[in-house]
Amino acid sequence: MQRPLKITSRDFRLNPAFEAEIREKATALETFYRRLTGCEVTVEAPALRHHRKGGPFVVRIRMVLPGKELEVHRQAEEELSQAIREAFDAARRRIEDYARAQSGRVKTHESAAAGRVTTLEPDLDYGFLETPDGREIYFHRNSVLKGGFEKLKIGSEVRFVEEQGEKGPQASTVSITKI
Repeated sequence: MQRPLKITSRDFRLNPAFEAEIREKATALETFYRRLTGCEVTVEAPALRHHRKGGPFVVRIRMVLPGKELEVHRQAEEELSQAIREAFDAARRRIEDYARAQSGRVKTHESAAAGRVTTLEPDLDYGFLETPDGREIYFHRNSVLKGGFEKLKIGSEVRFVEEQGEKGPQASTVSITKI
């Protein structure tokens, strides 16, 4: 990190063992994103109540990256070590997600296309859809969501995701929009 780690404790004095644990976990974040430039960790003690010991503790982590800041807020853990562990686990996941997005390794989902049922063969468990551009797309009974194959009629409007099958384009995840 370019900037030194900043650890702040509010409403209590942070034990050196917990501070060492925070330093170790903050340093480990760099293995998930080497360009991490700074990290601030704030640990808050529980609101003081009469005769109460322990949590819930609040751990906040602010990570500074080039052109971006990521924050994690973890609350309501009775044990401070558990609150620290869960906060840093969440921080690791956030930084990994950010790194994947930066490198273009994020899986994108196909958007559903519109279609209209043109052919139904209930005895053979399949049918065909027509897309707005006039293409014919095969679909199987199992591709229709929520057991909706029985509800389909010629002319029913659907949304679907197109895939390339063995014999050409086919529809998967077919959902009925209008019967």
